[in-house]
Amino acid sequence: MKTALLAALVGSAAAFAPAATGRAASAIAETKADLEVLAKKLNPVVGFWDPLNLAEAEFWGESNEATIGFLRHAEIKHGRVAMFAFVGYIVHANGIKFPWAMQMDGTPFPDSYNPPALWDMISDEAKYQIFGLIAFLEFWSELSTPDHKHYMRGGKPGDFPDFRTGPDGGIPHPVPFNFYDPFGLSKKMSEEKKAAGLIKEINNGRAAMLGIFGFLSAQCAEGSVPLLTGVVPPYDGEPMAPFVTNYVGDIGQSLQQLLPAL
Repeated sequence: MKTALLAALVGSAAAFAPAATGRAASAIAETKADLEVLAKKLNPVVGFWDPLNLAEAEFWGESNEATIGFLRHAEIKHGRVAMFAFVGYIVHANGIKFPWAMQMDGTPFPDSYNPPALWDMISDEAKYQIFGLIAFLEFWSELSTPDHKHYMRGGKPGDFPDFRTGPDGGIPHPVPFNFYDPFGLSKKMSEEKKAAGLIKEINNGRAAMLGIFGFLSAQCAEGSVPLLTGVVPPYDGEPMAPFVTNYVGDIGQSLQQLLPAL
């Protein structure tokens, strides 16, 4: 289901105005002062708000600049995922699906208007393919080369290496589209417009993170989101569990039974 959703929503995600991610000409080392300036652009009313004092942290013995790069990249990436999830939720809640079979054996897309329940209906084999794609994208996004610096080593937070011109010349077989800007619409975009697009992307990502968790909270805890009471259907499953079967729990129980025998 979510494999189909990813393909279906590539165009839809453009509505959230993602920022351009061109190669950085020089190393980027953002500081707390830079975050304060960015915060005013993102929300002039709230401004800079850091109750956990993360802007001065140094994770894993790294510098403060590297830690800020990690936090900035994490927010942008999670915002992008949340935007896909938010739009995907609305698509599935309205029963929109492809007319063809979901799997090669002819299994159709399930009929339901309950997005997390739809995920539970997908076979584990299909989920493995989805997680395999996610693992590849994570691996590719973490690559660092002289032309694409890691976001904790002076690279641009949120930047994703091109498939065709990325590390070591890109993927060695033909790739018709890049993950970002597959149709090359941002090539002639000015730097000012790119910067404005980044502000929109971060704000929309924050809103989407609140939105998707609002949907799930309303489904799992009745009345927790008053505005969504009666709007979304209840869900009695585990929204954070990737599989219906608790494989980790089964392995743990097997080990408990095996250890006494040893």
